Amino acid sequence: MDFLTEMWECLGGPSDAPAAVTWTGPATTLPARLPVTGLAGATVAAASLAAAELTAVRGGERPPVRVDSRAVAVAFAGERHLRIDGRALPAFAPLSRFWRAADGWVRTHGNYPHHRARLLSALGLDDGPADPVTAVENVIAGASAERVEEAVCAAGGLAVAVRDRASWARHPQGASVAGLPLLRLTRTDDAPARPLGPVPDRPLRPMAGLRVLDLTRVLAGPVGTRTLALLGADVLRVDPPHLGEIPSQHTETGSGKRSTLLDLDDADDRARFSALLDGADVVVTGYRPGALDRYGLSPAALAEDHPGLVVASLSAWGTVGPWAGRRGFDSLVQAASGIALVEGSPGALPVQALDHGTGYLLAAAVMRALALRATEGGGRHVELCLARTAAALLARPAEGGEAAAFDPAPYLGETGPVRHALPAVDLAGGPRTWERPATPWGSDAPVWRDA
Repeated sequence: MDFLTEMWECLGGPSDAPAAVTWTGPATTLPARLPVTGLAGATVAAASLAAAELTAVRGGERPPVRVDSRAVAVAFAGERHLRIDGRALPAFAPLSRFWRAADGWVRTHGNYPHHRARLLSALGLDDGPADPVTAVENVIAGASAERVEEAVCAAGGLAVAVRDRASWARHPQGASVAGLPLLRLTRTDDAPARPLGPVPDRPLRPMAGLRVLDLTRVLAGPVGTRTLALLGADVLRVDPPHLGEIPSQHTETGSGKRSTLLDLDDADDRARFSALLDGADVVVTGYRPGALDRYGLSPAALAEDHPGLVVASLSAWGTVGPWAGRRGFDSLVQAASGIALVEGSPGALPVQALDHGTGYLLAAAVMRALALRATEGGGRHVELCLARTAAALLARPAEGGEAAAFDPAPYLGETGPVRHALPAVDLAGGPRTWERPATPWGSDAPVWRDA
């Protein structure tokens, strides 16, 4: 089964829809041993087809869909193409890398200050060494990879032992993930259908008039909600004020959206958040499974309190298995699942394809859920995880081969001082870029745009 067929079956769309996609560009644009170009293109196609189907549900003519492998490659590498005032910005901090352990390799993630601090503390380096890279290198070199993994995770930090595919398949978490579908879309209640009005067509924006509450961070969730914003949704990202964001990351993934700060432990902010929730069509969460439950934001509680709501849950490792509650990022999932050892010794995919690909799948699933709500009624719960996207990639044979060289300039745009990748989603008559650039992190009022 090819990537798009698998994705579209999970989404429950019309079986003949994938055949209508027009594919352009070279067969391989992302150099990798695994078929990452195919995975990336299929996720963009799935989101584009879901947008076309939602257009038809709203009474419009189903628009043709095109997927250009060059546009997809540039979009999936958007953080590398980003320029602010002509300057490139680093994607990874010095403590986010592979380290040689006594019996193998470890991959860590320390881009955020709190993750960096937890990593150092777990390794007994609380005093803040003058040369943290050398200090971390020395500690990890004298320990087993799995001991480092467990110690850092116990401290709330981020580290995984680098495993091959066979080791991951035997691992309890790998086995748990293998039993999951690529994505899950389930009905949660019997709320009546909510028909949607005509879709604006200049340009075509099938998500126009719909409100998305974005509770996600790095990187898959923001990519998914950015796609919904491109297609017309009012997307409001909500962050706690004590967890800062990396400015370049927000600039790259915040296009078309607004950003506000609310402390859910504060009574006044909680009331503001509740008002937003009452007006939302969609809630997207990207925190660890269970992390928001104490605020009444578990998928089950949201479905009970807000019939008809579409809830999308995104995680690194899934909601089953011993790692279900762990933090994780694309780079760590690549390392744990076997991708890193397929791509090098160890290595990495040329882009953060698990993040970006899962983000487009999230957008596709949300639009399918809204189409079903409009015609059949009922809220929906969407579930995705990076580890399951990794499993889909690893299920295909490694191909190798050279990627075609091409000029990225036609797939880049400029908004003020920011150069950015243009959207990969390409609907006939649809938008070619976002209506507005990212607003500064936390700068917007906690209200819906048309409220």
